[in-house]
Amino acid sequence: MTLDTTTLLALLAMAVVTYVTRIAGLFVADRLVLTGRAKAAFDAIPPAVLVAVIAPTALTTGWAEAIAAAITAVAAFRLPLLGTVAVGVISVVVLRSVL
Repeated sequence: MTLDTTTLLALLAMAVVTYVTRIAGLFVADRLVLTGRAKAAFDAIPPAVLVAVIAPTALTTGWAEAIAAAITAVAAFRLPLLGTVAVGVISVVVLRSVL
């Protein structure tokens, strides 16, 4: 396998840009003073991302995964992110063993 210098530089540049974007979000988010609807919108981001990741699995696999995805989606609006992930993992394991 050979790696062209241009390809390597492109990959490294993409990695740096991705990393800088993620780190910049941490610094910018600390400076934002959110109230009202803006705060509600930012609070809805983690559950929305989690549901976006889970949805393809729920729609393309069996009943256990679909039911676990629904349980996880409901949990995402009530629990913190770590709790939601735990509920999702536990529910899919239990449902796979039962169904």
